[in-house]
Amino acid sequence: MTHAMSKGSNIPLPATAVRAVLQWTPGSGVPDVDASALLLAADGHVRSDEDFVFYNQPRHPSGLVRHLPKQRLADGLTDTIEADLGSLEAGVNRVVLAASADGGPFGLVRDLRLRLYDSAAADGGEPFAVFNVVAETGEETALICGELYRRGDRWKFRALGQGYDSGLVGLATEFGISVDDSEAPPASEPTAHVPRPGAPGPGAPSPATGPAPGPVPAQPVGGYGFPPPPPAPPTAPPAAPPAVPPQPATAPAYAAGARRDAQWAGHPQQPPAPPQQQPAYGYPPHPAYGYPQHPQPVAPPPHQFQLPPQGPQFQRRR
Repeated sequence: MTHAMSKGSNIPLPATAVRAVLQWTPGSGVPDVDASALLLAADGHVRSDEDFVFYNQPRHPSGLVRHLPKQRLADGLTDTIEADLGSLEAGVNRVVLAASADGGPFGLVRDLRLRLYDSAAADGGEPFAVFNVVAETGEETALICGELYRRGDRWKFRALGQGYDSGLVGLATEFGISVDDSEAPPASEPTAHVPRPGAPGPGAPSPATGPAPGPVPAQPVGGYGFPPPPPAPPTAPPAAPPAVPPQPATAPAYAAGARRDAQWAGHPQQPPAPPQQQPAYGYPPHPAYGYPQHPQPVAPPPHQFQLPPQGPQFQRRR
């Protein structure tokens, strides 16, 4: 007869040699599940780390509690713990049957159930107890599925389903197992930066940026009761000189006129007159732009000096 167990219920064991089979349905995104057993004394803790039986320590020193390899069945995967309760020493009061999830919480594990068999039966037979293990929050990464415990000279089984979000390490620590701190880095310890192959190490000059900048000087801390001084404002780069405004278009013409006058100075012929610019309506050309308002007479050279025409009173009679 198979007993369907509910959380918190218990039954007496019909046999002292028990095989506890943990079974679940694998699939994409489903974490792997590992079964384990803890042999507890009357104070609720293990007597030593050897009382923890799991995949890395699959056999108790007494040989009475064992972790068996996983098996794949047609309807799922199994992980098994065997215990010979009738031969355990009197110092062991309970054997906790636990499970841990690797790769995610138990909320992602489907059809998790614990089946108890009489391991002395030749063909295995039907399980005498089945407990469908359901995580309370779904975030648990370790579960106590049930426990085998003494009551006088008999053993009983209680279905529990109590969960932890700290994984197998947190479960072991809860029952007095000393966990090596070097197995997992502390959360507060920063992860060391590993440079890529061929990359310069810390403080090495970079071919593009030069030497690495030095440490930033610490800011002074204000005295007791006084706020710290404000940080110095960043130094602004020097302002660029003002751009030279473009010269008027007539300035080159003025310079060209000055050069032309210098070339024709003292020449017997008159230099060609500069081109006249049509003045704007109502305004004569301005002399500052190289065009005088009235053309200036050019005196003839001294060796070509001629008297102006004279009247008859000044003509010589013949």
